[in-house]
Amino acid sequence: MAALDLFGRRWSLRILWELRAGPLGFRPLQKRCDDMSSSVMRQRLTELLDAQVIHQLPDSRYELTPLGQEARHALNPLAHWAERWAATIDPQGADRTDDRSASRVSHPDTVGDGTPERDSAD
Repeated sequence: MAALDLFGRRWSLRILWELRAGPLGFRPLQKRCDDMSSSVMRQRLTELLDAQVIHQLPDSRYELTPLGQEARHALNPLAHWAERWAATIDPQGADRTDDRSASRVSHPDTVGDGTPERDSAD
């Protein structure tokens, strides 16, 4: 369960994913993670370092450890599923880069803008 707690924290999986191709420094990794805040980035990196999933090289870049590589390989089926899922819910998504509002998925428990529907008992 500790792994689920670690990987369930926001940005943890994204950091692992971005390190899949090789080592990255703090700023390049932060850019690849949609410019997450520096404080959150430091916290997640510390957690991943403590879990021995990543390590820091002498030149300050971060890379996956052998355990991190195993985790990445374990995530591959999820990544493949996510691609199939995205294609299912929005088959033309790749063709529509400028109309983000049209690609919004409507869920039965949300209103048109994607916010949760309020129960009438509230």
